[in-house]
Amino acid sequence: MNAKDINIKNKRATYDYAIGDTYTAGIVLTGTEIKSVRAGKASLADTFCYVDERGEVWIKNMYIAEYFYGSYNNHSARRDRKLLLGKKEIAKLAKSGKETGFTIIPLRLFINDRGLAKLVIGVGRGKKEYDKRQAIKEREDKRYIAQQFKR
Repeated sequence: MNAKDINIKNKRATYDYAIGDTYTAGIVLTGTEIKSVRAGKASLADTFCYVDERGEVWIKNMYIAEYFYGSYNNHSARRDRKLLLGKKEIAKLAKSGKETGFTIIPLRLFINDRGLAKLVIGVGRGKKEYDKRQAIKEREDKRYIAQQFKR
């Protein structure tokens, strides 16, 4: 698997949340963590981001499998990892993260052209059950229309 082919998505994010603004952030990783990400051994399920009191953005509960060839220096799989953003972006995230009903959600993890791991995060508002049913209905309608035009 080529490193540029890495595109790990959080599939539940768009189902559970209505996504507003999105930002692309860098991640502070150790050597064995980036090797596991390049091997495609990561997951964004049940993850979220928060801004701490020092104005730093962190991702919590992100799973990166331990590197197979790692020694005693191997990382822990679910540690908190720091995200790298500009001051203005962090200020916007902090402001929207404090509002009730809004959450900072990781959407996609990828490797950019320079070989660096990047994370796309979005500010999302939780959907109600009827919103989810509406999204399912719209998706099924689009699928039905696409099948009709293929014939």
